[in-house]
Order: sequence, then C-alpha cells, then structure tokens
Amino acid sequence: MTFILGSGSPRRKELLAQIGVVPDEVRAPDIDETPFAAELPRPYCARMAREKAAAVPSGETDIVLCADTTVAVGRRILGKPVDVNEAADFLRLMSGRRHKVITAVAIRRGTQLWERDVVSTVRMKRLSETELKAYLATGDWQGKAGGYGIQGPAGALIPWISGSFTGIVGLPLAETANLLRTAGHPMDGEVS
Repeated sequence: MTFILGSGSPRRKELLAQIGVVPDEVRAPDIDETPFAAELPRPYCARMAREKAAAVPSGETDIVLCADTTVAVGRRILGKPVDVNEAADFLRLMSGRRHKVITAVAIRRGTQLWERDVVSTVRMKRLSETELKAYLATGDWQGKAGGYGIQGPAGALIPWISGSFTGIVGLPLAETANLLRTAGHPMDGEVS
C-alpha cells in the first residue's frame, strides 16, 4: 500500500505532518478547474476534490488523498488570482465582510471513494488602501484561493473565524484523519 498525496501544496504536506502522516509519493493532478455555468461554490469544491482524486494514477491498494479549497463570497467562487490586480479585486470584495472557505477532501483506494467537505466562515477586517498594497507587496497572495492565506501575513487581516482553522489553511485535519482511518491508512501509530 502506497499513500499518495495528490497535491502540490506544501501547506497540505505540512498539515499532514502535524498528524504524523507522511506521503510515500506526491503526485499533483492536472485538471481543468473551471467552474460550470451557475455552479455553486460547495458543489464545485467537492467536484474538484473528486476529479483530482480520479486523475491521480495509482494501484488498487494505494490510498490517494486530494483536496480543494474554495473561497466564496455569496455564490461567487474566488479561485487563485491570476495576477496582482485580480488579487486586489478579491481582497477589496472581501474587505469588511464575511466570506466562506470550503475545503473538500476526497480519498480514493481502488474504486472506493470517501469524501467530506468543511465550510468555515471568515471575516476580513475593512482594509485601507495602504494595508491592501502592503499585503499585496508580500507576494503571499500567489497560488492561494481568494488571494490570501490565513497562516501567513494575511492572518493580521482576519479578526474572526467560525469553523476549522486547518480547513481554512487547506486541509481539515480532524475530518481528514477520520477519512484516512476509514480508508485503511494507519493513524496514531497504528499498524496496518
């Protein structure tokens, strides 16, 4: 049995290490992440995790873990910004209001699939143009859904959350540990 992390995200690998799980291999899938017309954020996020899990090559007994994190303002999906201008647009949209961060996890072993999504609510402080420009100058927005990562400099912009902190970072650990255990991955020093 090989445990494959289907993600190129260093944050997901670090989060797994917090619960003592180290992937045998990392294979980031390459899929089209374009939302369908009128697709809502939560179903979109779950679909992305499933499609990623399906796209990772693996053997029948291998365990593949994939996840997707989506930031949503109302029905609008905020993906990874393509440039600094889109990041600024996203942050201005979230400034002074609440938004949702959804992380869906999909674990596949052979043809079996286990999945779970976690929705957290995040409030971003009202950002001045000075704060916005200072954050954008850090470059921390790159490669992050919604254009920010709560675990980095943007943490100073987030006065309140309700939900899973690790889910907001990119992998809800309690739920992921349960899914891994269900899929047959040893946890907490268990022997398979």
